[in-house]
Amino acid sequence: MNATFGFLASPAGRIVRIIAGLALILVGLFVVDGPLSWVLEMIGLIPLLAGLFDFCVFAPLFGLPFVGPQLRQALKK
Repeated sequence: MNATFGFLASPAGRIVRIIAGLALILVGLFVVDGPLSWVLEMIGLIPLLAGLFDFCVFAPLFGLPFVGPQLRQALKK
């Protein structure tokens, strides 16, 4: 599990989250119609903002810090 959160807290993990969030938002905007488009756009905001502001949404569920620098520090121990 530490390897997963280590990746998510890394610069590469942040880039992947940003790209995934943008992809979900773009699919919601240009591919899907109706209420599902709004759902995809709102869900896409979560990984986009998490990557931009360096936090990990799922880390607290496993007893790890929410904020990226604190998460990286906790994983080094």
